[in-house]
Amino acid sequence: CLVLTGEKPGPEQDEVKLQNASKQIVQTAILQAVQQVSRENQQKEKRTNSSVSLQLERGKLTKKHEKK
Repeated sequence: CLVLTGEKPGPEQDEVKLQNASKQIVQTAILQAVQQVSRENQQKEKRTNSSVSLQLERGKLTKKHEKK
């Protein structure tokens, strides 16, 4: 049986591979979730900015100094 330096033989090596694969899956899932939240926040901000712009154009909102 040939064992490379730093590698565990047999089932222990398989367990390490499974652990590494699991870590990678979790890291990928977290990254995707963070990216999705970021995209959703950007879309929400765009909608809010668009709504404010439309309200300003229609005269529904005024500047603070004009309210006095």
